[in-house]
Amino acid sequence: MEHEPGFSQQQSLELIQSMINKARNRYSENGHLYLLWGWTVLICSIAQFILLHFVHYQQHYLVWVSVWLVLIYQFFYFRQRKKNSKVRTYTDEIIGFVWLTFVVLMFLFGFLFGQIMGPEYYKFFNPALLALYGMPTFLSGIILKVRVLMIGGIACWLLSILASFVPYDYQLLMLSLAVIVAWIVPGYVLQAKHKKENA
Repeated sequence: MEHEPGFSQQQSLELIQSMINKARNRYSENGHLYLLWGWTVLICSIAQFILLHFVHYQQHYLVWVSVWLVLIYQFFYFRQRKKNSKVRTYTDEIIGFVWLTFVVLMFLFGFLFGQIMGPEYYKFFNPALLALYGMPTFLSGIILKVRVLMIGGIACWLLSILASFVPYDYQLLMLSLAVIVAWIVPGYVLQAKHKKENA
């Protein structure tokens, strides 16, 4: 009896697994956005700490205006990537919605904390922000199966608890440490993985 042309069940499963792995790796790419935002938040938080703690500059928070430039860059980055991308996978969509949820919640936290707590909200905002940072980082690690992102998310949650016990200016250092562990280190790990896979 002749074998019918086509894939065996095992070959089909291997093909599906291969496609899933390619989709997962394609999304993580080279860790560019993790590094972009990690370094942006690190530089801004340390600059604000210096302006607040050592310089005693009243408008120390103005360093965060630079974030808008990064947002503009990210808009064009996503636009270009979408233009060059032939296929948008389910993984892409899920990760995109996870980070969209994070951005919406971040703005809502800022608004609600200001409304409910008034001028003193800033004392509580950074611990809440650190807890929020952990959510998309941990979920991205689960979805992409990248352990260093999962660890980064857990680190953000632990640092959010620690930040609630320290003065506001030192909370900025907790924020700096969080983005190193949650975004910068994973960004370089993903970058190295990308280079290795595309060598």
